Amino acid sequence: MSERLIPYQPMDLAEPAELVAAIRKRRGGQFINLDRMLLHSTPIAEGWNHFVGEIRNNLSLDPKLRELAMCGVAVLNGAEYEFFHHAPPFIKAGGTEEQVQALRLIGQPSFPSTLFSAVENDAAELTFQMTRNIQVDSALMKRLQATLGNTHTVELVTVVAAYNMVSRFLIALDVNPEEHPPE
Repeated sequence: MSERLIPYQPMDLAEPAELVAAIRKRRGGQFINLDRMLLHSTPIAEGWNHFVGEIRNNLSLDPKLRELAMCGVAVLNGAEYEFFHHAPPFIKAGGTEEQVQALRLIGQPSFPSTLFSAVENDAAELTFQMTRNIQVDSALMKRLQATLGNTHTVELVTVVAAYNMVSRFLIALDVNPEEHPPE
């Protein structure tokens, strides 16, 4: 195995103290490899912690839909790190192990849509269209808006957009999963 081009910051990084403390607080005391890479730039780490923290903790969107979109983006972009971190919260939010395995087929003709509700299938399709095509079918957006309302539709679109950013960062900098996913 070759040496990392950009190494992770050390696990015991102490500075900038306020930011390191804020990241650890958001993660329940944990420090993951993503954080250790982000901390090469204080402004990026600060903005990321706030923005992604809001997406992870403060949306009114159903957490199962949020995590479904995150897992879907991970699969579509080949970001195993992202999937590793979002499959457990998907299950905690009401998903099943069978659905987790099904999400690995998102965007493929063999995707088992019968395992998901209509709105979950629409969320999966939105994830696929935004990630692969960028353009989204207007009929799909109308269905989502009619089912979820304006706020939740905007939040779902933002989750997909934000986690496309996350996966691109992870892949470009070769951020790898820790041995055990955080709870």
